Amino acid sequence: MNYADLSAAIQSYTDNQFPDTYLADGSVVSSASQIARFVEQAEQRIYNSVQFSTLRKNVNGSLTANNKYLACPNDFLATYSIAIILANGSYVYLLNKDVNLIRQAYPNPTSVGTPQYYALFGPQSSALNELSFILGPTPDSSYGVELHYYYYPQSIVTAGTSWLGDNFDTVLLYGSLVEAYTYMKGEADLITLYNTKYNEALALAKRLGDGLERQDAYRTGQVRNKVT
Repeated sequence: MNYADLSAAIQSYTDNQFPDTYLADGSVVSSASQIARFVEQAEQRIYNSVQFSTLRKNVNGSLTANNKYLACPNDFLATYSIAIILANGSYVYLLNKDVNLIRQAYPNPTSVGTPQYYALFGPQSSALNELSFILGPTPDSSYGVELHYYYYPQSIVTAGTSWLGDNFDTVLLYGSLVEAYTYMKGEADLITLYNTKYNEALALAKRLGDGLERQDAYRTGQVRNKVT
């Protein structure tokens, strides 16, 4: 299902063309922007509910000696794994810990060594919105680093098509309908119906993303649903 088909389906299911809305300040919320908002909100719910292996990225970078922070990519959603690459080319996978453990275990940032742990850390200043990782101990060298992470793919609204639209259009459709009917302040029974349909479709998506694609997962800390 591409975005044009999805938009038409939302209008058909809700029997609403979502005409332009004129606000008190004179601004206009167009029909297209209303539908786009429903879809983007649904995508956000889905991507934060299911960890699809298909929607992971692999990027390489480098750590800076004496700097215990590593910036997250702009489209970062969640970590899958982080490994540092030693001079001999071998990989050492870091363990995910809380920030407070790293601070407690390595209170002196000038004490350096081969990193063993990482934690998701907030922006390092009020002017910086990007997330970063904090490492423990502080790197003693400029190691190579490989990051596997879940990301927010380009929305079907802007791309026209998406992996979710091609493979799980039902969960995207019903998720969008829940958002649309909430916006419309629709009848409670219809909102309940579409929410039930959404949860049924989401369960199938989770069977793939958190079940079938995880049967051979190495780390038991990952989300992993049993499938039959």
